[in-house]
Amino acid sequence: MDRFRVVPAAYVVLRRGDEVLMMLRANTGYMDGYWAVPAGHVEAEESVLEAAVREVREEVGVEIAPEDLVPVTAMHRTGGNGDPIDERVDFFFTTSRWTGEPQLMEPGKAAGLEWFALDKLPDPTVPHEARVLAGIDSGLPAVIAEGFH
Repeated sequence: MDRFRVVPAAYVVLRRGDEVLMMLRANTGYMDGYWAVPAGHVEAEESVLEAAVREVREEVGVEIAPEDLVPVTAMHRTGGNGDPIDERVDFFFTTSRWTGEPQLMEPGKAAGLEWFALDKLPDPTVPHEARVLAGIDSGLPAVIAEGFH
């Protein structure tokens, strides 16, 4: 019998004062038409910190030093459908330090890139990301479980 597996992902909330950088997802097959922060799967032989730095570089074209990533929370979530791709562990980081000017690097996967005030997030925002963003300044538990009974 195979062991239970989860898909790890890194999310990076780029902060500019009370604003966060978000992308409008498009043509990905997952949550297209929703706003999201830069994020992506951790690849084989890669740490979650390396994944966070790589994803931000690939998606918005800025460089972040790993030591400038501040852990926010980890979210263990399930789609509850038994599909392995819907068994996730998401690591959320924030940073207000980077080099370069954010720009849309993957126009085939995103239709927009904008700064939004935390108290005026766009609708719709990817639900599990909206949950983290809503509590990012007021404090979040170290670990969140989402989708379990």
